[in-house]
Amino acid sequence: MSIPTALDPAVALQAAMPDVALQVEEFRGETTIILPPERVVEVARFFRDTPGLIYNFLSDISAVDYYEDYGGYGNRPGRFAVSYHLLSMLYRRRLRLKVYLPEDNPTVATMINVWPGANWFEREIWDLMGISFDGHPDKRRLMLPDDWDGHPLRRDYPLGYETVMFSFNADEIMKHKPFARE
Repeated sequence: MSIPTALDPAVALQAAMPDVALQVEEFRGETTIILPPERVVEVARFFRDTPGLIYNFLSDISAVDYYEDYGGYGNRPGRFAVSYHLLSMLYRRRLRLKVYLPEDNPTVATMINVWPGANWFEREIWDLMGISFDGHPDKRRLMLPDDWDGHPLRRDYPLGYETVMFSFNADEIMKHKPFARE
């Protein structure tokens, strides 16, 4: 059995789908390809199934909120970004596919049909960031109670506050603590 020669992922994508890649970034040996959200599943299948690429392992999906208090998102096209971290075990290479999503309706297609392991990653991102994954078969909260209001990893989510207790302020803090009543 012969192993096909490894291909450069950005060059291979540009040759196969010239209208897809918005931007390619290299940093410390890892390639990031920024894509339009509506094409991410098609591109993921391409990287998984193409000889010379074979990115056959989805190691993580992460999300970022680029909200800025003074307005805007810097020079980014959307408030949220979702990154798919891929690994080619055959060629020992990593690749990141990244999509930007708008603030008003952050939605991207599910990756479960490409990598079934995306299920829990997507549920965690929906639960904590509020980014929806179209076509996801199990849209239940994963980490927070069902009646929780909001998504706590968003940068505009209100912070909880509790004064740290030390010996000098213990009496004052204990007055405000809830205790079980018999």
